[in-house]
Amino acid sequence: MGLPYPGGPVIDRLAQEGNAERFSFSKPRIPGLDYSFSGLKTSFLYFIRDEVQKEPDFIRNNLNDLCASLQKSIVDILLHKLKKAARETGIKQIAIGGGVSANSGLQAAVRTEAARSGWEVYIPRLGFSLDNAGMVAVTGYYKYLAGQFTGLDTVPFARTTLS
Repeated sequence: MGLPYPGGPVIDRLAQEGNAERFSFSKPRIPGLDYSFSGLKTSFLYFIRDEVQKEPDFIRNNLNDLCASLQKSIVDILLHKLKKAARETGIKQIAIGGGVSANSGLQAAVRTEAARSGWEVYIPRLGFSLDNAGMVAVTGYYKYLAGQFTGLDTVPFARTTLS
């Protein structure tokens, strides 16, 4: 759409002036608690491509509505999985973290669902809504201060269990 990087904050700002119901995009139906935005991205890409072929100024003329509709789709996907996780686990304390926690649409949707479902919700202030790289760096800093080091021969792993 020609937005600067990172696009999330810009989309959030423009979405506040748009109609979230104007356009609808494909939402993946991935089983369990996993989710992916690849289907949504493809749906959005093809939609934009087709509309720009019909009307070259489509993006500029509909930018706020596009951002609002895209943001709503993303929030719907995340909220669906969050509600499913809460139902399946019985958890009533919900924390949203990472850069996505800065999104006003997600915050509003989570707070609304929290009121409906009786959740306690923890969402960091904007200054603490860091992306994952920032959180990894802070963790590394505290491990450094504590003298927790590992050798260069340690095999990295991207996933672990919560036990």
